[in-house]
Amino acid sequence: MNSRFISIFYFLVLLTFTGCDIFDTRDAEIPEQPRSNFQQPVEASFVINNLINSLSDKNVENYLACFSDSNFSGKTFIFSASGGAISQFPALADMWDKKNEEQYFNNLKIKVAENAQITLSLSNENFSPQGDSLIYTASYSLNVPHNDSSIPTNYQGELSFSMIRDSRSLWSIYYWIDTKSGDLPSWSELKGRLFY
Repeated sequence: MNSRFISIFYFLVLLTFTGCDIFDTRDAEIPEQPRSNFQQPVEASFVINNLINSLSDKNVENYLACFSDSNFSGKTFIFSASGGAISQFPALADMWDKKNEEQYFNNLKIKVAENAQITLSLSNENFSPQGDSLIYTASYSLNVPHNDSSIPTNYQGELSFSMIRDSRSLWSIYYWIDTKSGDLPSWSELKGRLFY
């Protein structure tokens, strides 16, 4: 027999007995799951849950997904700040849109420790359906455990969300009105402080 053939034969036998896994399939890698707490917003209440969870998780993608995409809804998201906040932070008087929300939220994430959770509590909730749209109103209490002593950690006020079901049958917020109530600063003031 040819010595080259014998060498190949022994090599194949050796591969077989050593249990080499070169032909075995790998276990699939676990995909990244940035939307672990995200619910497809097929109901308006899911948008509210997604908003609460996105704040708690400090997840920008989930947060922005709560606001309308004009490609599907025909509505551009707009935020209307509380009156007192506008006088303190003139940037809030301009057309505040999703880009502004993204900048504010990214700045917020930087201020809050990785293991700390932002807590949004809602009360006096009301959904007023109007076909493929609705108005959601609630009182809110927002706790932001950040590391900047110059910024308050607690905020409160009243919010009103105009919501719409888009061409994908998914709900989103297209208009957010913030109103100050009580002695604590409003959410608008937090946005104003963290916009830059």
